[in-house]
Amino acid sequence: MADPRWEGDDRGEGIADARPFVDGAVELVDAMRSPKWVTEEPEAHLLPHLQQACRALPLRMIDAEASEDGAYEVRVLWTGDEPGVGVIREAVYTLIGSVSELSSYIRQRQSHPTASARSALLFEVVTGMVDGETGFAPHGHTLRISVALDRS
Repeated sequence: MADPRWEGDDRGEGIADARPFVDGAVELVDAMRSPKWVTEEPEAHLLPHLQQACRALPLRMIDAEASEDGAYEVRVLWTGDEPGVGVIREAVYTLIGSVSELSSYIRQRQSHPTASARSALLFEVVTGMVDGETGFAPHGHTLRISVALDRS
């Protein structure tokens, strides 16, 4: 058997590939490569939605600012009782949903400790419109959402 994919996995392999989804993923990747695809002023377009979503989630907005590479760097503090990765991911996906467009990419990474938190999770997010999806011109947003799990 191949390496287990999770605790208790006795199969070691899946049941299919994901080829039916490749074309949609490639469309987003191609749009991401378009010059000037990432929109300006994320503080106007994204911040109000993120702030409102945080009020309903166990997340407190620490700060948010545009980075030199165009990504919107969003820092939040986990305020929930249990800092389990699954429950945090669920809250962050709800936060992302407050600003998501029709096509999205999300990647979770372990973040490095900072002055304000010993540990954190980092979510890299790309969301946008690709050609032909709506009456709007193709555009997108990039975010790095850092979730501080504990205060030092």
